[in-house]
Amino acid sequence: MTTLADPVPGGRPGDVERAVERAAELTGRGVCGIVLAYVDTAGVGRVKTVPTTRLADAAAWGVGMSPVFDTFLADDSIVTTDVLGSPDGDLRLYPDLDRLVELAGQPGWAWAPVDRITQEGESHPGCSRTFLRRIVADAGARLGITFRAAVEIEWSVGRATAPDGTFVPAVSGPAYGAARQVELSDCTADLLTALAAQGVEVDQIHPEYAAGQFEVSVGALDPVAAADRSVLVRQTVRAVAQRHGLRVSFSPAVLAAGVGNGGHLHLSCWRGGVNLHSGGGGRYGMTADAESFTAGVLARLPALTAVTAPSPASYLRLRPSQWAGVFTAWGRETRETALRVVTGTTGRRERDANLEVKPVDLAANPYLALGCVIAAGLDGITDAAPLPAEVTGDPARFGADEAAARGVRRLPATLTAAVEAFRADKVLRTALGPVLADAVTAVRLGEAAAVEGLDDAQVAAAYRWKY
Repeated sequence: MTTLADPVPGGRPGDVERAVERAAELTGRGVCGIVLAYVDTAGVGRVKTVPTTRLADAAAWGVGMSPVFDTFLADDSIVTTDVLGSPDGDLRLYPDLDRLVELAGQPGWAWAPVDRITQEGESHPGCSRTFLRRIVADAGARLGITFRAAVEIEWSVGRATAPDGTFVPAVSGPAYGAARQVELSDCTADLLTALAAQGVEVDQIHPEYAAGQFEVSVGALDPVAAADRSVLVRQTVRAVAQRHGLRVSFSPAVLAAGVGNGGHLHLSCWRGGVNLHSGGGGRYGMTADAESFTAGVLARLPALTAVTAPSPASYLRLRPSQWAGVFTAWGRETRETALRVVTGTTGRRERDANLEVKPVDLAANPYLALGCVIAAGLDGITDAAPLPAEVTGDPARFGADEAAARGVRRLPATLTAAVEAFRADKVLRTALGPVLADAVTAVRLGEAAAVEGLDDAQVAAAYRWKY
């Protein structure tokens, strides 16, 4: 369960008492510190930490942190908007006690995601977690729709002893190969143990396609909890790997060529406990609302790319015929379309059917990515948007005329082009609000400027260890 109410100075009813109890429990288990975690606009995880004995004070009054981090770039340089990027001001980080968990991969530490409010007790308009929570609440209030969501986690495992800044794969076995699983079996076993201890439901963990690449798929939760879980899983993967003398990267492109690391989103819409992606009269069992939700996401994919693929390195991954989903198309179980309709297996479809959004990587802030995808889908439901014809196979095979006739377009091939599409999209900018929308634009343009003149290998190197 995720706390839905905004934080308030002095704490929400019962928060301080709960924090006192949890702090005593954690201290008794040898936990000395709490990681207070959030993700900035650039997709970089940022933290403050407090002693466990200060948890109650944090629950009541928050922990200070500058709002300047809303316009940090991945290299820690700073851009500005009309209201963000100044050295002035302060925000308060409030831990969500419902998501507080002891870190099995980091003995002595616990972890909690935070919401950010101003010193005056108002919600910070640049807080991405608050943004997602409000998008979800609005869907419930207006349309009676709830969601289940999950974020796939792909990462590359390198040798910590490699020359500084370089990537040397820690395993040599082939893609999806048994040899690769054996080579890293001790580390992945410890990872499974740590995730289970932290209450993370793991569906699969396996070697992936690229050099040194692995993937973990986790169980679905409400969108805010799913985004929290994505951040927590990455914290755990990194910590466990480090204890095994390994180094991990979640960058979209650890190397300039080849398949990159994705962070595919899985979403399903529910009403009254019924999955709208199954049992309906539409294609593959979708209800009319599920089809319109899919159509809404499909229509806004070029603009969404500025949120879901936010790094210059993202565009080394977003290339045709690499299962990254770089065309505005959908298909049932089609891994080259941007949207993959997952029906699930007979006997489980009412539970498992969902929509997979593929042009997403782990440079993306998961709260922004999920919130914007949901906002696009809800716009489709509101307009009863029709879902165009399905595409099967690889859309890269279409000539220009056939692609145009089918409505199949290539997604933006550069971050600057994605920003242009985002700037022109009123639905996404309105959903985010002017402060957060302007931060997205400024940070993306800042990242693009930071790599101007670099070749692909230099871009990959610049972001290799940032995420």
